[in-house]
Amino acid sequence: MSDEALLWDREKFASAADYAYATLRREIVEGRFAPGRRMREIELAQRLGISRTPTRQALSRLELEGLLALRPRSGLVVSVLDMDAVEELYEMRSALEGTAAAMAARHASPRDLALLAKLLDDETGLGSDPVSLYRHNRQLHEAIHVAAHNRYLEKSLHALQDAIALLGPTTLAAQDRPVIAHGEHAAIIQAIVARDPDTADRLARAHILGALDVRRAIIAREQSLDAGLERDSG
Repeated sequence: MSDEALLWDREKFASAADYAYATLRREIVEGRFAPGRRMREIELAQRLGISRTPTRQALSRLELEGLLALRPRSGLVVSVLDMDAVEELYEMRSALEGTAAAMAARHASPRDLALLAKLLDDETGLGSDPVSLYRHNRQLHEAIHVAAHNRYLEKSLHALQDAIALLGPTTLAAQDRPVIAHGEHAAIIQAIVARDPDTADRLARAHILGALDVRRAIIAREQSLDAGLERDSG
């Protein structure tokens, strides 16, 4: 990001601490800071072009939200979730995404439905860039959350999506997953448009559990590679 872009971003925030928090949070959520990465205060302050005090305040806020964790001898790092946490996270997201889709089928306005149709249509032209796919996928899911018209549900899902980002590369980077996900999105939105909450709920839950299957395969592959590297270096 250019210095000019950074300055433009900073003008949107009331304080340097708010700017640092929003910028670092975005970097974590979009996967630019991988799980386990050390978050050195001095380095980050220089990167952001601000002093250490607002940087420290931003890091403390991210730690309270669970995006960062304190490790012995390493200091603050981007949080790493174990397999139990992964399973729990996807199980909860499946339940809440199903609820959101069902509520959207009941409460979505014509404007909500028009946005969902547009996002679904835009999805076909995204190509294969994982970051673009991730951003658009999040935008589409958030549009469903908004269409549910329940602020407490929307807030809960927002926190879960941030936690999903701690798992590393998006499941949309897996072969064939973008095509499969697009078909699932189309079916969910069709059920919402048809005002069929039961079908929307079922399809949304299945969609998230399908992503969990892909995530399990990614984690298993990573663990296999790590084990191979340990054997080679032993």
